[in-house]
Amino acid sequence: MTYKHIYIYNLIHLSTTIPSKIGVNYGQLGDNLPSPSQSIELIKSMKAGRVKLYDANPEILNLLSGTKIQVSIMVPNQEISNISSNQTLADQWVRDNVLSYYPQTMIRFIVVGNEVLSYYSDRDRETWSNLVPAMRRIKKSLQANNIPNIKVGTSVAMDVMESSFPPSSGMFRSDILDTVMVPLLEFLSGTNSFFFLDVYPYLAWSANPSNISLDYALFRDGNLNYTDPISNLTYTNLLDEMLDSVIFAMEKLGYPNIRLLISETGWPNAGDVDQPGANVYNAALYNQNLIKKMTAKPAVGTPARPGMTIPTFIFALYNENQKRGPGTERHWGLLDCNGKPVYGVDLTGEQESNDDQLPMPQNNKPYQGKIWCVVASEVNPEQLVSALIYACSQGNGTCDALMPGKECYEPFSLLSHASYAFSSYWAKFRSLGANCYFNGLAVQTTEDPSRGSCKFPTVTL
Repeated sequence: MTYKHIYIYNLIHLSTTIPSKIGVNYGQLGDNLPSPSQSIELIKSMKAGRVKLYDANPEILNLLSGTKIQVSIMVPNQEISNISSNQTLADQWVRDNVLSYYPQTMIRFIVVGNEVLSYYSDRDRETWSNLVPAMRRIKKSLQANNIPNIKVGTSVAMDVMESSFPPSSGMFRSDILDTVMVPLLEFLSGTNSFFFLDVYPYLAWSANPSNISLDYALFRDGNLNYTDPISNLTYTNLLDEMLDSVIFAMEKLGYPNIRLLISETGWPNAGDVDQPGANVYNAALYNQNLIKKMTAKPAVGTPARPGMTIPTFIFALYNENQKRGPGTERHWGLLDCNGKPVYGVDLTGEQESNDDQLPMPQNNKPYQGKIWCVVASEVNPEQLVSALIYACSQGNGTCDALMPGKECYEPFSLLSHASYAFSSYWAKFRSLGANCYFNGLAVQTTEDPSRGSCKFPTVTL
């Protein structure tokens, strides 16, 4: 039997032992979300096969006891370095967060850190070097307790890639290649674990909408395809391209057999003015087509790994109103903060989609025009003062027009000055990554807030 035949046999065998049920990411960054007990009932009613937590919340793990839902728990980023150098701490973490609930709660995955390799401070880089040692210690503790069926991994975003297009050119970043990725792949291969990948076609498409078809990103047009000029593999959707770029990157390092697990994917149901394609219609279409692909029997896999089952967690269960950043960050949920579906989605993949009943998208093309950043409605004045001080303290003449005698000093009001400061700050620093959010105090608008000789700075797209 040739290596290729053995590889294909192994893939088929593994695919038959991995359930294809869809999972959901249960985040809690909201001040208006249903309780954990209500949330677990909602997850069960949605027929989710798995749930991924961003911690090891005791209440939630107890609520999942006796259910048939497979669970993924997480070692927080800030605990990685201590665990990496201390087996006693690793043993204690496993005792507190696994043995206290297992096997009644079906813990099946431990994710050590969340997108650790996407942060670049000196302290973060220290965590990079401690990541795999921490994973080894957690795994050692599981083995000492005779628990072989919990897989240990770490979730990474697509920014671990130095090259991803065409897929066959897939290569990991040079700054992590030898120091992190090779030891990581060695660990995953040696423990028969998964490469946990957070992969978002929306982010790839929205960054380059003029060169990537939206239908291609949404799995929508079977006639649209791309053939990799090196591998000669043909692609019909953007997700497969992204997944295969990681597969090729692993193969280049000598690890062709490590299985993929999609730890996060999804599509935002709303966003800011400057975030095209973020709407309910596209979110429903992407997730329903994703579910259909990932639950297909026999398994579909990807062009580089046909027939491979890929465990998949959709991001996210809820729209979470306390997530920082641009508007899409707070609008990835299958459910709204009241527990009601944002749109209908069948996690089992058995029902046909009802996208004909959804509102047609109005923002699939990038907005062209001017946008301002102003104070949102019903904000806390004390918080607004702090945000105003912050915006004006960043320099670059951000608030010069608000000085006494200047064109925007009048009317002398907190709301007026804060709106000007927000618009000015965003216009000056957007190219450096600034957004119009200010901890929920600001919103984008296409209506010019300027008055008389006071002209508000604007972002022009």
